[in-house]
Amino acid sequence: MKKIKITALFVLAILLTGNLFAQQITVPLSDPGKSYKLDLHLLDGSVKVTGYDGKDILVDVQADSTAKGDNGTRVKVKVNTGNKSDDGGSGGMRKINGGNSIDLSATEKNNNVNISSGFAHKAVTVVVKVPQTAGSEYKIGTVNNGDIIISNLSGTLEVNNVNGEIVCTDISGSVVANTVNGKVLVTFRSIDAKAAMAFSTLNGNVDVTFPADTKANLKLKSDRGDVFTDFEMAVDQSKPKTTVKNEGNMHRIEIEDWVYGTIGGGGSEIMMKNMQGNIYVRKAK
Repeated sequence: MKKIKITALFVLAILLTGNLFAQQITVPLSDPGKSYKLDLHLLDGSVKVTGYDGKDILVDVQADSTAKGDNGTRVKVKVNTGNKSDDGGSGGMRKINGGNSIDLSATEKNNNVNISSGFAHKAVTVVVKVPQTAGSEYKIGTVNNGDIIISNLSGTLEVNNVNGEIVCTDISGSVVANTVNGKVLVTFRSIDAKAAMAFSTLNGNVDVTFPADTKANLKLKSDRGDVFTDFEMAVDQSKPKTTVKNEGNMHRIEIEDWVYGTIGGGGSEIMMKNMQGNIYVRKAK
């Protein structure tokens, strides 16, 4: 695994009343200009990923002074570019890792980039600029105290959140986006006509804008909301589907209350689901 060259362990400290610290990490790709894979996951905080006209992946870490529990104390941030903790070969150097420290690691091997953070007492925002290279793959996720904001990417996106929203704009390719508490908002510039896609949340709207010439088979379900579209959608009137299962001497009848339809005559499979909130299938103007 290629490690980003670094000559010292960076420990940065700021007063959160200043709202922001930033330490940029440059992650060079082994094969610039070729498609790459980015795997980015946080436990606490927000993620912002934007495509730009460049050859390296640039990572900025920003402290969130508005996070719950902020008391104005200093936060130590340790940027680890692939080196694991040393239990005996530190050569006399002291490990600095206070109770408020944040660990962020970034590694690269053969155009596979992994960025992750450990547990942190303070939520952070990781801002990443990535090359606009077609055919690239992105797996992006966070768990608590943050949203995922993605823009201007081309490729295959798999996005997961738990307590926050997902917003993807100006996307070319395919998206699978799932969260639990928050909206899912996606706007496509163009889509991969062969890729299946899915968009879901429990609490929030699912709102997806497709190109006007999209051809797709849709499977839609909102338990406590409504479904809206400005496409000319052909709805399958034979649904919902009823299934009878034998359970001992009893017959269990299950009614599948999905809405099935096609736009543009049908094409790739697209699923959209939520429990509380509406579903919007929009046609780009």
